Amino acid sequence: MIRILIADDHELVRRGLKQILLEKFSFAHIEEVTDGRQLVQKAVAEPWDIVISDIAMPQISGMEALKVIKDKVPSLPVLILSIHAGEQYASRVIKAGASGYLCKDVATNELVTAVQLILQGRKYISSNVAEKLMVALQFPHDVLLHESLSQREFEVFKMLADGKALTEIAELLCIGITTVSTYRYRVLEKMSMKSNSELTRYAIETKLL
Repeated sequence: MIRILIADDHELVRRGLKQILLEKFSFAHIEEVTDGRQLVQKAVAEPWDIVISDIAMPQISGMEALKVIKDKVPSLPVLILSIHAGEQYASRVIKAGASGYLCKDVATNELVTAVQLILQGRKYISSNVAEKLMVALQFPHDVLLHESLSQREFEVFKMLADGKALTEIAELLCIGITTVSTYRYRVLEKMSMKSNSELTRYAIETKLL
């Protein structure tokens, strides 16, 4: 019996993923969690064949949860889901140890294939993301400004660019507002920018939003 753990804070998404999986893996045992903290606790405490997690999660982000899981259970494959098709996201999650990166807009068509390949010990990247990665390799460009950021700085950058207030970011990441302010300072300094509006403009231009 295949044991699958799904992590997403939206019930409709979890229900949809579960339905797709059960159509192929009818005897699979599937459980669900709604935030990153629950994901880490359950992924580490019980045996699973694969974890399927959204990258944007409450309490602990999918990326942070991935790092903890790979540290505690290195052999456990993790498939990351995201609404973003940018190759920058795929590159980051694969480097962090994920076995795959799947865009939600193609999950209906590609989820089963992704799970099958990952269970065989292979990697999987959404077809639309893979195409962008190939173009990036074929026509290399200068290093983008955000690539100098650490993972936590990158998360704060995305939230700032998305218009979230410091207090909201602190709550979402479960850190102090002073710490968030420090991250914001580092992000602006590393990216040679002066305001959140510049971060937003950059994020839009690089298709990070």
